[in-house]
Amino acid sequence: MQTLYHTLAALHIDTDEVEHDPVTTVEAAQFVKTLIDGVGVKNLLLRNSRDDYYLAMLDESKRADLKELARILRSGRLSFANAEQLHDTLGLEPGSVTPLAVINDADHAVTVLIDRTLIGKRLLVHPLTNTKTMAINYDDLIRFLDATNHPPTLF
Repeated sequence: MQTLYHTLAALHIDTDEVEHDPVTTVEAAQFVKTLIDGVGVKNLLLRNSRDDYYLAMLDESKRADLKELARILRSGRLSFANAEQLHDTLGLEPGSVTPLAVINDADHAVTVLIDRTLIGKRLLVHPLTNTKTMAINYDDLIRFLDATNHPPTLF
């Protein structure tokens, strides 16, 4: 996790952060917005039958339409990655999915997808653990993703 904070500091990215009990679902994390200002997001690690991985980030109130995402990506059928795949690709445990985890994806196996409705917002994400929530501005997240060679695709 020190690598994450070191990278954010090196990029001069300011964030706010709160510590809390572990949360594993969007519903369980609703209280966090009373502690820190920002838009709650849903982060999903998806894969297709060719083992192409996608980290989809969308507003927490939206439902992920995997068929539509697959159509946009021309990827074939998408499904959720399992716990082992999540650990192997991003070094995370279930309930901790975050776009910041691409820092652990040295092989650049994961393509980041971001919902266009999040542009310009202050986003609430986990800093590699579901016991903390970090607020990061959209533009700063894009700089971080670019710096880790994970430029996002908007959908």
